Amino acid sequence: MIHLLSHTASRHALAVAFALSIGGAAVAQPVVHVSNEDSIVTEASRANPADWPQASSPDAMSDPATEAFVEDLLGRLTLEEKVGQMIQADIAAITPEDLLTYPLGSILAGGNSSPGGDERAEAARWVELAQAFRAANARRGGTVVPLIYGIDAVHGHNNVVGATVFPHNIGLGAARDPDLIRRIGEATAVEVAVTGADWTFGPTLAVPRDDRWGRTYEGYAEDPEVGQAYAGPMTLGLQGEIPTEGHIAPGRIAGSAKHFLADGGTTNGTDQGDFAGTERELIDIHLGGYTQAIDAGVLSIMASFSSWNGVKHSGNETILTEVLRGPLGFDGFVVSDWNAHGQLPGCSNESCALAVNAGIDMLMAPDSWKPLYASTLAQAQSGEIPMARIDEAVRRILRAKVKTGLFEDQRPYEGRLELLGSAEHRALAREAVRKSLVLLKNNGGVLPIRAGARVLVAGAAADDIGQASGGWTLTWQGTGNSNDDFPNGQSIWAGIEEAVTAAGGAATYDAGGQFSERPDVAIVVFGETPYAEFQGDVETLDFLPEEPLETLRRLKAAGVPTVSVFLSGRPMWTNPEINQSDAFVAAWLPGAEGGGVADVLVGDTEGAPRHDFTGKLSFSWPKGAAGAPLNRGQDGYDPQFAYGYGLSYAAPAEVAALSEVSGVESSGSAVDRYFVDGRFVAPWSLMLRDGGGELKLGEEAVGRSPRGGVSARPVDGTGQETAVALSFAGDGPARVAIASAPIDLTRQTNGEMALSFRYRVDQAPTDAVRLGVGAGVIDITPRLSGAPAGEWGELKVRLSCFRDAGADVSAIDTPFLLETEGALGLSIEDVRLASNEGDAACPTD
Repeated sequence: MIHLLSHTASRHALAVAFALSIGGAAVAQPVVHVSNEDSIVTEASRANPADWPQASSPDAMSDPATEAFVEDLLGRLTLEEKVGQMIQADIAAITPEDLLTYPLGSILAGGNSSPGGDERAEAARWVELAQAFRAANARRGGTVVPLIYGIDAVHGHNNVVGATVFPHNIGLGAARDPDLIRRIGEATAVEVAVTGADWTFGPTLAVPRDDRWGRTYEGYAEDPEVGQAYAGPMTLGLQGEIPTEGHIAPGRIAGSAKHFLADGGTTNGTDQGDFAGTERELIDIHLGGYTQAIDAGVLSIMASFSSWNGVKHSGNETILTEVLRGPLGFDGFVVSDWNAHGQLPGCSNESCALAVNAGIDMLMAPDSWKPLYASTLAQAQSGEIPMARIDEAVRRILRAKVKTGLFEDQRPYEGRLELLGSAEHRALAREAVRKSLVLLKNNGGVLPIRAGARVLVAGAAADDIGQASGGWTLTWQGTGNSNDDFPNGQSIWAGIEEAVTAAGGAATYDAGGQFSERPDVAIVVFGETPYAEFQGDVETLDFLPEEPLETLRRLKAAGVPTVSVFLSGRPMWTNPEINQSDAFVAAWLPGAEGGGVADVLVGDTEGAPRHDFTGKLSFSWPKGAAGAPLNRGQDGYDPQFAYGYGLSYAAPAEVAALSEVSGVESSGSAVDRYFVDGRFVAPWSLMLRDGGGELKLGEEAVGRSPRGGVSARPVDGTGQETAVALSFAGDGPARVAIASAPIDLTRQTNGEMALSFRYRVDQAPTDAVRLGVGAGVIDITPRLSGAPAGEWGELKVRLSCFRDAGADVSAIDTPFLLETEGALGLSIEDVRLASNEGDAACPTD
């Protein structure tokens, strides 16, 4: 057998293949349609390819030399090696040494995966990780094919400390600047290449139609026109043009348009939910920029978790094969999302022929890759997955690897850490921030801030780069970050202070908005805290925190002109905050270049604008808080600020007082927060049970179970009475539960979210102590027995641990349960679901 251990030999083989193909066109490979008796497609979810528009991957993607090389290589791969090309593992669940045994084709670094599990790892360690995997892959026997290594670089190379963090897509959509998008793609590609990765899971081409969706900020606009204008430039920025001979240029990386299809159109904005609509709506709205990305040569497409009329896209052959490989003319490969194949009927994370037969070429199996490899191999051997389908999938993957340049030795950008967060890239990010800001109100011309002004900056978000950057920033949910994690970044406060000082004024910062000397103007920065997929889903668009509004009211009462800078991943109902502000700026999630905000808000030494507002709303701003879909062109369209709205210094306007009737009766339920700041979040309550029955406590959780087996009372934690002390008498079975009507935590469990809470052992347990979620109960006695008495600690347990212990995660009515028959004193606070950032486990592990 020929071994492709030498990249030089590989280049020679490609040159020979090209020479042999001169004078003749590449042989067109037919699209494989698998006769699938197990098809899950219904009439309501069956696409008609004749109704779809035409697109086509560039001819250069499948040029004769590439096709000859791919066919030669394909013919030398064993079935084991072919199947390996179709499996992708996450770096948290695979080691380089595994590649000596398993001929996998791809690895990825998921949202919470990093070198050694350290999400703040230095960039050099990312380079070493990539090199270690490539070296191990090259040492394996047989016909060696280079790995393709993917990562979610969705607003810059956002996983790596020191990289440039650009605004999220929602802000870039407001900029309406395709050339800016292309340049951001180029900068992102360079920084990814620096750390040794080859492929980003982007551009995201979702068209969010319900802003309650937690991934709204990943879309450019509610209208497909913006994605259509951006998809081509972003693809070309990341990849460059696909050359007829050879591969994309050094410093470019493969892209992956996602999530195909209609991920932004699910009912009620539920992540991974169902798009209940017509095929015409799929085409006219949710196809969005995919045709432009395909025409520009995008090398891969990621299938969506979501479904169409009840059928998951990753199992719908009419979408993935008949349409995508038919009229859309896509010649790259299709990768599934994180264990999405396991959601198909009859499938599990460890086995799913259905997805492959439907048109998935590469299965993203982050932690299930080993059994999935074995089952897929067995299905190929038995014919359950036809050999023609295997060959087609591998052919597409190899084609993309050739065009990405993975068969070459040269990686001239790898390890050039000076390019990570370079001055040039940071300047580009700052430009993007300026262009993304949308001015909703500027009554009395309070902006721009004049020269020599005394400026008070308020709001904890003003000096929090992590909050300004949002989700998918260093960690999956974007939580747990401090300004120290952004060594090349600048907070909004720091940018304002710099600009005000340069204009001859003075700036002070107080998070609560307190002052001793009355300022000329106050800038209050506030908004949503970071979140990512499904954790960001909300029931209403009501901006709930009261502290910013109280600060604004206090400043207004003191006669201080106020400017609000609102950070959010979606439009939100903020009418009370807008009414209390003289100026209101929608800043979205601007990233790590806070100076871009100051560039537009703060005038020059003469008081004239240094930059004008140019951003226009790409999402309609709601008049009420209910959150029902609000999109340009729909019947009864009645927004507070319409799609395309945006004031400027050149075109000012006064905004009258807005209605403060929200249209919602309450804030709704909380899926992920149970006991916060010393209060139980509605609809959750604390239940105390012993042999005499059960007692439901009020919001403040003071009381004793019927026979006195367990009691609760408020105590100080991180703040005054932010915790509750639980005391078990030890005279028989007793339990404490946070309970309400059942909620579905399936997605949170699949996403490896964790039950998290802070605790303090006040009296060591005298008997076994069990922690539960639903019917899944785990022994935590060793953890509590070994904890230092009187000291606070944190416990994070993966939801999957409780599922494996028997919990039905689709119907959880008790997301927190503590029970013992012995004596125990335990104080708890901040009970919630949290992202697993490498610090969550099963106590029995």
